[in-house]
Amino acid sequence: MTSRMKCLALDYERYHKTFRLFLELSSEHQAMSKFIHESLPDIFARIGEGKTTFDVISVGSGTGEVDLEILSQLIKVLPDVKVGCDMVEPSEPMLEKCKELVSRTPNLGNVNFTWNQMTASEFEKHWRERQSEKKLDFIHMIQMLYYVTDTAATISFFRSLLNENGKLLIILVAGESSWGKLWGTYQKELCCTEITQCVTAADIKRYLTAEGISFETFVLPSTMDITECFIPGDEKGELLLDFLTEVLDFSHSAPPELKAGVMSFLRSPDCSSQQPVISCGSIQSQTFCKLHFV
Repeated sequence: MTSRMKCLALDYERYHKTFRLFLELSSEHQAMSKFIHESLPDIFARIGEGKTTFDVISVGSGTGEVDLEILSQLIKVLPDVKVGCDMVEPSEPMLEKCKELVSRTPNLGNVNFTWNQMTASEFEKHWRERQSEKKLDFIHMIQMLYYVTDTAATISFFRSLLNENGKLLIILVAGESSWGKLWGTYQKELCCTEITQCVTAADIKRYLTAEGISFETFVLPSTMDITECFIPGDEKGELLLDFLTEVLDFSHSAPPELKAGVMSFLRSPDCSSQQPVISCGSIQSQTFCKLHFV
């Protein structure tokens, strides 16, 4: 990453704005919701069989929408089980939004929340200092391993907290996806050296395989409308470019040759599909570009 360019993750307010736009223009959360409703219940049933308590850690809770959807399925499958849930999120504004959402959500009487405003590494230090021998039933890391300094060490620590039949859920961009290809092509130019950032599910699978750790893979296909990225000066387009590249104000901070290369790559068939926009029976000059995550 060049000296002029800064990591988007360092600006929580800008990151949150880009993330909300990402949710608006992508089908990622719909794909995730499908997985949560169709696949997680069976997993919860297997883990929770015969249990009276069920302990969960959410690493990188964000504003909590996905977390509560996961908890809702857990409660449906195990309605009489007492649930302990550690929420781990470094951003105070996001954690406050998560608390507000919890306060407005019904049917959480059996869930005891513990709020941890800290990074994954800070939580690890906190846990070790407590010398806790507590074991967990389910830990999830949804789109957060981009922001740690050592992916393997982070996974190893949280796996060590699991019960014998506990599960760790990791959701990341697929290595073969358009996003993964973008990062693979421009990793040296875009990615911060302080954090893993450009890591993909393919990297995690290689690590788990090398360590002899068994795992199950689920594919969650989704797309994002990136049309506005190609409209010069468009505010949404510039926010989307920030989110795609993980670079703060990419449109203005990136060197011209890097920006041209990224824009060309985003338009390429390897990255997105393009369709003419039809309005009132006529074809407009603008094209609709759809980025493929898988």
